Amino acid sequence: MFEKILIANRGEIACRVIKTARRMGVKTVAVYSEADANARHVRMADEAVLIGPAAVRESYLVVDKIIAAAKQTGAQAIHPGYGFLSENEAFCHACEREGIVFIGPPVAAIRAMGSKSEAKKLMDAAGVPLTPGYHGDDQDPAYLHQQADAIGYPVLIKAAAGGGGKGMRLVEKSADFLDMLASCKREAASSFGDEHVLVEKYIVKPRHIEIQVFGDTKGNVVYLFERDCSVQRRHQKVLEEAPAPGMTPERRAAMGQAAVAAAKAVGYVGAGTVEFIANQDGSFYFMEMNTRLQVEHPVTEMITGLDLVEWQLRVASGEPLPLAQEQLQLRGHALEARIYAEDPDKGFLPSTGRLLHLAPPAESLHVRVDTGVEEGDEISPHYDPMIAKLIVWDVNRDRALARMLQALAEYRVVGVSNNIAFLSRLTACPAFAGADLDTGLIEREKDYLFPGEQKVPDEVWLVAALAELEREAERARTTARRDQDPLSPWHSRDGWRLNARAQRDLILRSGDAQTTVRVGYRADGYTLAVNERSVAARGELNPRGLLRVELDGTRMDATVIAAGEKRHVFLHGRAWQLANVDPLYHSGEGGGAEGGLLAPMPGKVIALVAAEGAKVEKGAPLLILEAMKMEHTITAPAAGTVKAFRFGVGDQVGDGAELVEFEAAEAVQPA
Repeated sequence: MFEKILIANRGEIACRVIKTARRMGVKTVAVYSEADANARHVRMADEAVLIGPAAVRESYLVVDKIIAAAKQTGAQAIHPGYGFLSENEAFCHACEREGIVFIGPPVAAIRAMGSKSEAKKLMDAAGVPLTPGYHGDDQDPAYLHQQADAIGYPVLIKAAAGGGGKGMRLVEKSADFLDMLASCKREAASSFGDEHVLVEKYIVKPRHIEIQVFGDTKGNVVYLFERDCSVQRRHQKVLEEAPAPGMTPERRAAMGQAAVAAAKAVGYVGAGTVEFIANQDGSFYFMEMNTRLQVEHPVTEMITGLDLVEWQLRVASGEPLPLAQEQLQLRGHALEARIYAEDPDKGFLPSTGRLLHLAPPAESLHVRVDTGVEEGDEISPHYDPMIAKLIVWDVNRDRALARMLQALAEYRVVGVSNNIAFLSRLTACPAFAGADLDTGLIEREKDYLFPGEQKVPDEVWLVAALAELEREAERARTTARRDQDPLSPWHSRDGWRLNARAQRDLILRSGDAQTTVRVGYRADGYTLAVNERSVAARGELNPRGLLRVELDGTRMDATVIAAGEKRHVFLHGRAWQLANVDPLYHSGEGGGAEGGLLAPMPGKVIALVAAEGAKVEKGAPLLILEAMKMEHTITAPAAGTVKAFRFGVGDQVGDGAELVEFEAAEAVQPA
């Protein structure tokens, strides 16, 4: 076994590898960019080496810097994690050349599966079923368009070197093909350095089922059952589970054997995933092979009781597979939810900022949290905005779903937008709960999953007001303890007046809705009135925002976190964002960038689609911004005229920067 390994990655997967290595007595070396100087994986590792600026092309993707860090620290092997260089043939070859063990497959396997088109040819020869499509070398747009027309729409354009849902475009009709192709090629070139694409028939209502395979240097290959990853947005997985619902033993064996055949066809070693598109009738087609550990590998670990990172280290050090196929057993059901800093109600737009409050559910035999961040850390615009992976296990799917709902209800995140409420709705969605799965589930269930703005319940206003009062009272007690006269009545917050108890109003806001909570003081608490409802209230607030509430004798627990004027209320498994309104504060007029379209987040301008002076219709694309490895199209908010672009192609822009000066048609004055 190795004495020391270097992890050529960051965030959650780096922390995950460090955890297993430490348990096995293997020392670890982290690498980090300037932006990650205080990151969790850096704090956890035994050693850490700075490899460059924040941009991945100047740090985490620079092969020479990572090899130099390994040699400098005496690391015998490199674990690539996933993403970055994990499936990079040149990196694997560089490790081999320098006598450093690459914890992954051999160069030949990465080369064989690195191109989707070449992989399809190999799989065809190995007898693995393929999706109809064009996988050739002719990349002329007109020829690809012709092939798509011949295949029949809808078709999927996919980057040949792609992965992780990037470099993919669904084309519904012929007229859209060339624009989608151009966008796909741009993203493929930016993300993978290769704009080669293939075109495949898009299977209507498909399921995405993948098989975990493992090979050793002795020629042994096994499959560790399947994962269903059908629930996706933008071709990226959101909820994964194992085993796949409705999977028969016969179909599992057929898919497993096909995956093993695929792995053996390329002499595979280590952890890999063979991904299939499955029809509702049980037929399945090879899609691609990911020559690395997958983000969703924990659900396989939960149903097998195995540590796949430990298997990786053992196989890479020359040991045989720990178990044979007949020794592998499947038990129970596991689900994984990816907790992201993003806003589902705004097209899953990534969010950046500091994690002001982070409280995941308690870990147990049933609940696991894999994360690369802690409270106080920053979600940076430079990298993937994942906060954590929440994994649950129980004896069957129904109980695992209940575990997931409970764990999501206990998750507390303040400081960035997040998808926890969306994941809760998704888990509870009748289609998902009933295992009516396909890759279009989120789109077809959008009315359930995106219910729009909802009225704030009276209880939420009351809880927020009670927390505010308790916070004021605690500040008064703290001030009193520091004062020379701690018993002075001026420190009291009991509402006492000479002739009667005082009343006051607390003003709270949710979006554009403003509500007043009238406060009366009692000997044992308060009387709170809102929307014609009046209750006797009392509570206890701890420093972490946990509030023990009693409203008219009914007790409940809530969490209320103050961040500036915002009040984040977590109650009954839901989160509400309110604002405390100071009646003495009056905002000035103006301050907006009227007529301008603003950047929704920091990024780089990669294309100006419209021309200055052009008259456009509502929804017309104006500019394409690349941020967090994704393309975001800025569109016209109404029919009007593009007056000017404030930035050019290649320019970096900040959050809220004015991108386009736009004049709506109704605002245009007649000549």
